[in-house]
Amino acid sequence: MIPTTSNAFSLDFSETTMPSKDFATDSNGERLQGMVDGLEAVRKAVEIILSTERYEHIIYSWDYGIEFSDLFGMPTDYVVPELERRIKEALTQDDRIVSISDFTARKNGKDIVVFFTVNTVYGDFEREVKINV
Repeated sequence: MIPTTSNAFSLDFSETTMPSKDFATDSNGERLQGMVDGLEAVRKAVEIILSTERYEHIIYSWDYGIEFSDLFGMPTDYVVPELERRIKEALTQDDRIVSISDFTARKNGKDIVVFFTVNTVYGDFEREVKINV
């Protein structure tokens, strides 16, 4: 005999957006009093993601950070499109970041400087990254 019930299960789910608070810091990374939220918290997250080499630190998942180290010594025409792909992949892991746009790159001696706009749910901001190849 199979048990039956007269009450049908009702799965009612709701999605809640959690605050994205983080500690306030100055430009040198020194902790300040208070917390930041919204766009400023996303700026900090982008900074940390772009300064963390992927697969290098056991504390982070393999989805966190970016791969820069294997680009050293590669030709510029390979590095520029690869940087665009890797930056987009690394940053869009954060669900507050909608997309990356306006990606441009310029060679400056042995460095490649890339400029892009980070489009978030809180607004947009511009960012630049300098890579020594």
